[in-house]
Amino acid sequence: MGRKFEVRKISMAKTAGAKTKVYSKYGKEIYVVAKNGGIDPQANLALRRLIEKAKKDQVPSHVIDKAIDKAAGGAGEDYVPARYEGFGPGGCMVIVDCLTDNNNRTITDVRNCFTKTGAKLGVEGSVGHVFDHQAVFAFKGDDEDAVLETLMEADVDVTEVECEEGMVTVYAPHTEYNNTRTALTDDSPDIEFEADEITFIPQTESVVSGDDVATFDKFMDMLEDCDDVQHVYHNAVIER
Repeated sequence: MGRKFEVRKISMAKTAGAKTKVYSKYGKEIYVVAKNGGIDPQANLALRRLIEKAKKDQVPSHVIDKAIDKAAGGAGEDYVPARYEGFGPGGCMVIVDCLTDNNNRTITDVRNCFTKTGAKLGVEGSVGHVFDHQAVFAFKGDDEDAVLETLMEADVDVTEVECEEGMVTVYAPHTEYNNTRTALTDDSPDIEFEADEITFIPQTESVVSGDDVATFDKFMDMLEDCDDVQHVYHNAVIER
């Protein structure tokens, strides 16, 4: 396929306010996953994965524990997922995933991000078809054939295995996340993942350059500032 997956992590926030936003997004997501699937990370694999990811991004334990305790109590907000698609600055394609307890507020906030940067909010499915919903794992290694054999022996439906610069990257359908992770960890119990996530990977790229770069940065900052926005996926390649 020729795709190159870039391992992206949440950067350490430079201000207390920015850190609070990151912690809030994790806290909300952990609460929803724990409320829907149970508070035991050993039984709720989605919760376990999310807790591990939060810890890697240096989310304090008290934030994680508070979200789980809130879910255990049974009270609290009733968040539901919402997904918006559209065309960002420079014509790039964008998917915005949210968790909301007020759809009217969320769609208004997201629409403002698009309209105030000259972008266009589309209808459901307007750009989603050019993204692959994939489970992605990246870890140190140099033998993709051995990794592929391990996954095939475990009957995992693998999309692709790549090796580049001492890093093996495994792509699988998002529905195969648990099977893929289990097969990899059973084969190598001490494996350390540089990437371990379910994400949207663009099938094509859109170059954003010139004056559109500053507008794209503003667009992304505005989305990041929206309390209900959890994840943003795009196919932009920035030329600064």
